[in-house]
Amino acid sequence: MQFRRQRGEEVHVNLTPLIDVVFLLLIFFMVSTTFQKESHISLNLPEADGETVAAEIKQIEIVISAQGEYAVNNKSLANNQPDTLRRAIKEMAAGENDLPVIISADAVAPHQAVITAMEAAGKLGFTRLSITTRRRAESQ
Repeated sequence: MQFRRQRGEEVHVNLTPLIDVVFLLLIFFMVSTTFQKESHISLNLPEADGETVAAEIKQIEIVISAQGEYAVNNKSLANNQPDTLRRAIKEMAAGENDLPVIISADAVAPHQAVITAMEAAGKLGFTRLSITTRRRAESQ
C-alpha cells in the first residue's frame, strides 16, 4: 500500500501588528520627551535681591565659567581673548545692536573676565546689558 504524504501548510508570521506597536511606542517617546536648554559650563551664580525679569526671545547670552572661559549662546569659544569674544558676539548679533546682552558669570569667575565681556559688548554698540544672579536664600 502506498500512502501519500499530505503537504503541511506553510507557516506565515504576520509582522504588521508588531510594526504598529513599535511605531506607537516611538511616537509616545517622541511626544513625552522633554527638551532642556543645557550648557556645557556649570555655573554657581552670585546671589542678589531683586525682581525676576522675563527673558526675551532673541538675546545674546555670554556665559563665563569659574576659570574665565567664555561661551556665547551656548557655543564655547576657542580661547579667552577679547577679539575672539567680540567676533562671536558680532556673529550672533548679525547686525542687530539693540538685542539685550545677558552676562551669566560664575560667582567665583575672575572679575576681569566679566569686565572684558561688558567691554566687548559695549565696543560693539550694545547698550542693554544685564547680569544674571540667583535669589538670596531667605535667612531665618
